[in-house]
Amino acid sequence: MTDQTQHHTAAEINATANDEFKRSFSSWFWGSISAATLLHFVVFALLPAMRAPDVSVNTEAMDAIEIPDEIEIPPPPEAIARPAMPVITDAPIEEDITIADVTFDANPVDNLPPPPDEIETDLSAAPQWTHVDVYPFLKNRGEVERALEREYPPLLRDAGIGGTTKVWFFIDETGELVKTEVHTSSGHTALDEAALKIADVYEFSPALNRDKPVPVWVALDITFKTR
Repeated sequence: MTDQTQHHTAAEINATANDEFKRSFSSWFWGSISAATLLHFVVFALLPAMRAPDVSVNTEAMDAIEIPDEIEIPPPPEAIARPAMPVITDAPIEEDITIADVTFDANPVDNLPPPPDEIETDLSAAPQWTHVDVYPFLKNRGEVERALEREYPPLLRDAGIGGTTKVWFFIDETGELVKTEVHTSSGHTALDEAALKIADVYEFSPALNRDKPVPVWVALDITFKTR
């Protein structure tokens, strides 16, 4: 067999194999697609059922904020009438209205009335002024600041609502806090109630009148504000 004949025979064999591959390509392609589709169905069928977690939001009723009534400003007082000018008169005065001098001869000591009995008053009954030379000072400022953050009503704090409550403190001669009450309201009942709770945390030194400890009323501001 010559070289040319061998060449033609090899070309025919290669052409036949190529044609067979082209003819079988369609079967291989669609067979692969079908197998992949079937495999996906099997995988999804065998996978466990998956559910999304419950993300519903539970709503709670919020307490209504008490808004103070509108403050009515009273009208200004009427102007005080200018007093009349004194007028010199020539009318005669028949009675002698001269006040006599006060002397011990006219008013002997034995005839003087007795001094009034001393009336003991309960100083803690109501706020009143007491003479002191040294006022009490706060001894636990850090604890008071922590109480202020703890007792701030969350509803008002989250809403950005603050205020100042002036509180009366009655401190006895040992420095012990005996009584508290609201001096001036902040305008919010919740803030006033929280201020009284914080006031119970205060610790003071005793007030001094010269060098003697004395009971005293003091008024301090307790302020709530958002940062």
